[in-house]
Amino acid sequence: MEQIQQLVLDPLKPYLKPITTNLPGPINDVAISLLGKPCHSALLLDLDFASHPECVSLAISKALGIGIITAASVVKVPQILKLVKSGSSEGLSFASYLLETASFVITLAYNIRNGFPFSTYGETSLIAVQDVVISVLILVYSNKTAQAGAFLTAIGGTVYALMVSNDLVSNSQMTSLQAGAGALSIASKLPQIITIYNEGGTGQLSAFAVFNYLFGSLTRIYTTLQEVDDKLILYGFVAGFILNAVLAAQMIYYWNSPPTAGHGKELDSKGGIQGSDQKRSVGLATAEDTRSTASTKVKPSSGSMRRKA
Repeated sequence: MEQIQQLVLDPLKPYLKPITTNLPGPINDVAISLLGKPCHSALLLDLDFASHPECVSLAISKALGIGIITAASVVKVPQILKLVKSGSSEGLSFASYLLETASFVITLAYNIRNGFPFSTYGETSLIAVQDVVISVLILVYSNKTAQAGAFLTAIGGTVYALMVSNDLVSNSQMTSLQAGAGALSIASKLPQIITIYNEGGTGQLSAFAVFNYLFGSLTRIYTTLQEVDDKLILYGFVAGFILNAVLAAQMIYYWNSPPTAGHGKELDSKGGIQGSDQKRSVGLATAEDTRSTASTKVKPSSGSMRRKA
């Protein structure tokens, strides 16, 4: 950092300071709210990075957090568009999205109640909304419209109990729920992993969403270490990263698989289906031979007819 300060920042100070010290009011206020006055003064006004490495780490964490929130606003839009365009929910697990939505709603409420910086959890609110949309589409395309209505009602009641009302769920209960949310987050990935394995393909699953999740969960480990002293949240992100890595590996492995491929069908195509086809062919040939033999036995010869006459 000292070398960067000496070789890059110090020579550029005469050119950068007039800009950083005269930022528009709203931008300057946002910078202060994100970094705090000491780090704002050190990094933007003095351009002194070498003497304040903790401020540099904080600035990186804030930038990554804002980047994640920005990406989260559209991370599952391709998945939604893919569902609507295909009119099929093949390859997607409703149980996976149900568990993930529950996990995000609890985590969002926990962060809000504890007053953590929005930059460390803001994407959960955006992704949760998109998860609800995808869950409803999965149910609708599976001809389960009534269940979709019940799902929306349950989500609305949960949001009210955790975020609107202060009497239904106490702070201690909220802590217990957050511990469970980590388990839900882990469990939410398992049905999707199993579905992909069983079907032998990723179906309508969006690669954009999978790889963004992988990058986002890795980045969240860093931002949590920098800004949030809460092991419950940290362990949840670590576990989520591991399972997101498994999903990403499946996405790569099944990249060229047809959407309708099934693992059982794939196995059959290598042995079972071919074997059954061979058995059918043998069976048909045997049947033909049997019919030919039978007709030969039934049809009397001309010599025998003459003898009877």
